[in-house]
Amino acid sequence: MAAPLSVEVEFGGGAELLFDGVRKHRVTLPGQEAPWDIRNLLVWIKKNLLKERPELFIQGDSVRPGILVLINDADWELLGELDYQVQDQDSILFLSTLHGG
Repeated sequence: MAAPLSVEVEFGGGAELLFDGVRKHRVTLPGQEAPWDIRNLLVWIKKNLLKERPELFIQGDSVRPGILVLINDADWELLGELDYQVQDQDSILFLSTLHGG
């Protein structure tokens, strides 16, 4: 079994409102047989951090269109998106680019 991972998960651009207004979360992901990837992390976030209106953050098994995901300041599209394997001490930012008006 893999060791637990300590990662920073941050929400911005209005997405933090779905998480009780808390922008930064230092979380410990429990050790498990398979490596953690973003797909597993999104399930964990939905279960453990998301407080309201999951449809504004999750669509299917990914984030909604309009949410930019940065892993250690790099666009997740360059890193494999949902298949990116989360590493200890990663910083993952979910930034909503959708604004009401």
